[in-house]
Amino acid sequence: MRIGELSRRSGVPVPTIKYYLREGLLSAGELTSPNQARYGPGHERRLRLIRALLDVGGLSLAAIGEVLEAMDDPEQPVHKVLGVAADGVTPTGEEGAGPELEHAREEVAELLRRRDWQADERGPAAESLAGVLSALRRAGHGGYIDLLDVYADAAEPVARADLDYVQRRVAREDLVESVVVGTVLGEAMFGALRRLAHIDVSFRRFESPQYLSGPVEREGSGAEGGDADGHERGGGDEGTGGGGAGAAGPEAGPPDA
Repeated sequence: MRIGELSRRSGVPVPTIKYYLREGLLSAGELTSPNQARYGPGHERRLRLIRALLDVGGLSLAAIGEVLEAMDDPEQPVHKVLGVAADGVTPTGEEGAGPELEHAREEVAELLRRRDWQADERGPAAESLAGVLSALRRAGHGGYIDLLDVYADAAEPVARADLDYVQRRVAREDLVESVVVGTVLGEAMFGALRRLAHIDVSFRRFESPQYLSGPVEREGSGAEGGDADGHERGGGDEGTGGGGAGAAGPEAGPPDA
């Protein structure tokens, strides 16, 4: 197919496709003349993957380039590709060091030892978690850290389900792409589901008729109810606004945006 048809089928504008070609995110087509090239289904598939990582996963074009490079290297173990994809979607932890951050790092290392998780205690994911723990304490919500193992209990079956999905793939290209999609887009899906669950639990707990008809319950959790109610409204806005930001922010990079 010509680039115009590739654009129509993928939904990606021609100037953006040319930008991806220049940046090496998309391989060159087969030249049919000095000014014409032919593209195949592989190009359309790669374009859809790039757009998903950019719009839904929120990865930068630089991070997408690193992920695609690892995907295309047949010498890279699948586990290493997963790590590259995870690093791209993991928020950067706090810069520098201090007693508070060092204490948080020790807590993360202890969590990994306690659960026997085979992960680098100074890797990007661990550093990101340490930054979150430190930020919680600074915000006056250090008690939230008591939920660390609750979150870990929820994360383990999700991680197993992700990898079960990946292992159903036979061809390396399919398997590696599944790793990337499961890591990056699965993160976005899990976050959205968590926000939806927050809205439901918050309503049932603080807005349902049963709650409103129980003044004793309301008095016992009045402060908590105010927080959760605010979180419910914020969670709903975040779910909508977050998706919009993820789509609009990275899109500003290509020249045709």
